[in-house]
Amino acid sequence: MVTTGDSQPTKHQEVGHKSLLQSDALYQYILETSVYPREPQAMKELRAVTAKHPWNLMTTSADEGQFLNLLLKLINAKNTMEIGVYTGYSLLSSALALPEDGKILALDINRENYEIGLPIIEKAGVAHKIDFREGPALPLLDQMVKDVKLHGSFDFIFVDADKDNYLNYHKRLIDLVKIGGVIGYDNTLWNGSLVAPPDAPLRKYVRYYRDFVLELNKALAVDPRVEICQLPVGDGITLCRRIS
Repeated sequence: MVTTGDSQPTKHQEVGHKSLLQSDALYQYILETSVYPREPQAMKELRAVTAKHPWNLMTTSADEGQFLNLLLKLINAKNTMEIGVYTGYSLLSSALALPEDGKILALDINRENYEIGLPIIEKAGVAHKIDFREGPALPLLDQMVKDVKLHGSFDFIFVDADKDNYLNYHKRLIDLVKIGGVIGYDNTLWNGSLVAPPDAPLRKYVRYYRDFVLELNKALAVDPRVEICQLPVGDGITLCRRIS
């Protein structure tokens, strides 16, 4: 069991528990020692609201939210993009990290989920930084790539969406992120299933997307345009720093 930063305990598997640590006790130690005490109140509230949603496993874990917030500050990000928003926990984490005039282009196919977190985002005073667009991301990205003025215009891009399109996103995002900028792909260790034997009992959605994640990882490992670092934070995140 872990706490959500208040008196109510929450089972790991019920609220964004994607840690690949073998010890739940060690993960709980990280959360209670380093994450929850530093988590902004708005993010605590949004995490609690998201916990009540039937798809709450889609949310970014609290430790990854903390990581993203610090990363954006370290690279002095100002113009960013997020593909896959859900209720907006990672979006809020990013918005809180950006300067007052920072911007996030947020893309998701479901505005209803985004509006669950929107009142909290507004209360936090960062809604003006967010440009939410509802609909599939690829058509909009295709339009953006055609506009040469947008090439190299993003400091940071976070992708936590349909895994079967990750490579399609990468082909477009590499033009939109600046040289020295970073693209973060979430879930690149995919529930630890990437090293599971062929006959392992996997959930259908895990098995379906597994090959797409494997394909992405292989492609990123040999892409000469980026430097990469794959981290076992949350469900695995691969950071790609564009170098050419």
